[in-house]
Amino acid sequence: MPVYSMTGFASASAAPVAEGENHPGGVTVEMRTVNSRFLDIAFRLPDELRQVEPALRELLTAGLRRGKVEVRAQLGRSADEGLPQPGTEQLNRLARLESTVQGWLPNATALSVHEVLQWCRGGASANANAGLDELTVQAARSAIEALKEARGREGARLAQILAERIATLRTLAAQAAPLVPAVVQKQQQRFMERWTEALNSAAGGGNAGAVSAEAARDRALNEAAAYAIRIDVAEELSRLVSHLDEIERLLGKGGEIGKRLDFLIQELHREANTLGSKSSALELTGISVDMKVAIEQMREQVQNIE
Repeated sequence: MPVYSMTGFASASAAPVAEGENHPGGVTVEMRTVNSRFLDIAFRLPDELRQVEPALRELLTAGLRRGKVEVRAQLGRSADEGLPQPGTEQLNRLARLESTVQGWLPNATALSVHEVLQWCRGGASANANAGLDELTVQAARSAIEALKEARGREGARLAQILAERIATLRTLAAQAAPLVPAVVQKQQQRFMERWTEALNSAAGGGNAGAVSAEAARDRALNEAAAYAIRIDVAEELSRLVSHLDEIERLLGKGGEIGKRLDFLIQELHREANTLGSKSSALELTGISVDMKVAIEQMREQVQNIE
């Protein structure tokens, strides 16, 4: 499966094959999506299409998994051609009925223009609305397919960026691995030099001096060994490479991988931070900083993946 971005835009229109006296005109549906932790759908529909919102929500839920989706629908110019022409008798009758209802129910809401037109349309209303519903659903299906294609193209671009950052992190990890033994050896030599200087400046002689020298040497080696354990980052580098392998596997698998990628990015941050805290050499510190920069760039891209 491809990798999908949560960012995209698509538009589709549907028009009747032949327009009759009461047949509605065309409908245009637009969809915009941005990143979100869950699937959040917002509709901006005209009053004539409110009844089709549940059907559109069902289509979007089946086609998308995550993202904030905004759906807009517009009626074509010919959609107004089938509107009824209310007669004087009809309007008088509605006015009398409204007056009677408000006499008994003073808080009743007054009729809107849309409601008046719906009453005047009579039997033709159901057929007209049914035609609008079908056209809207048809346009929405086309828009969803176009949106998925757009999100797929954007997802492929994001996957390419992540692959480049993964290669950068692998290179940095390979550079860091051989630096630790060199740092340990250098520090061990420094410990030996310090203990030798301290031994030479201390008073002593004979066998006692020999024992002191051996003890000093052993202590220096123990200190160097403890230091090597403290700065050993082999485990962190191994876990970092393992996380990179898993990210590559997920990108190859595709589908709904955004949340798992986000978790792995957090783990990469943790390993890079540990590497920086353990590093005592300027070279390792620089590598840790470069790793954090690359990981942060990956995090920004992963936030847009479905």
